[in-house]
Amino acid sequence: MSAAQPIRKIEDINNLKNYYLEKEEYRNYLFVVLSLNTALRVCDVLKLKWSDIMSDDGKRFKRHIYLEEKKTGKHTAVFINRQIKKAVKLYISKCSIQGEYVIANKHGNPLSRCQAFKIVSYAGAECGIEGRISCHSLRKTFGYHAWKNGTPPAVLMQIYNHSSYEITKRYLGIMQDDKDAVFKVVEL
Repeated sequence: MSAAQPIRKIEDINNLKNYYLEKEEYRNYLFVVLSLNTALRVCDVLKLKWSDIMSDDGKRFKRHIYLEEKKTGKHTAVFINRQIKKAVKLYISKCSIQGEYVIANKHGNPLSRCQAFKIVSYAGAECGIEGRISCHSLRKTFGYHAWKNGTPPAVLMQIYNHSSYEITKRYLGIMQDDKDAVFKVVEL
């Protein structure tokens, strides 16, 4: 089995997000948007509660999502960007909130990792995205595009809470065409 790869093409990312939006499956759309924009592991996205995102009265967004990562036990703060706010507002306008978890099943419990994987892999296949697409692909996609937009790998290492730069480098999924682009631009 090959390792999950980031989604490199912006068009593919938009197709993946729009897949569930067009089907009016707003929970799945919100899951994809949260996963792409927080760089959190799937287990951490699935345990998010409405109180992590919204004020106590449910009328305002918090500035950050604060959590202790399940895998590492490290604390992190994730900025709630416009894409997350847009997806949450859409979800709230179209669906009734069932329970305390943001990505919940019909009983109000957190969605399982297996269900989350099916959501992402099915949409990836339906959208014709090449390679193995999984929940981890969405986490890696964030880093790949942040790196392509000039974010230093050391900052990404902190965002991911990685213990080494080598792990972060693998996450970025740098391919030959990425390296070729550097040689095309830097002509001394």
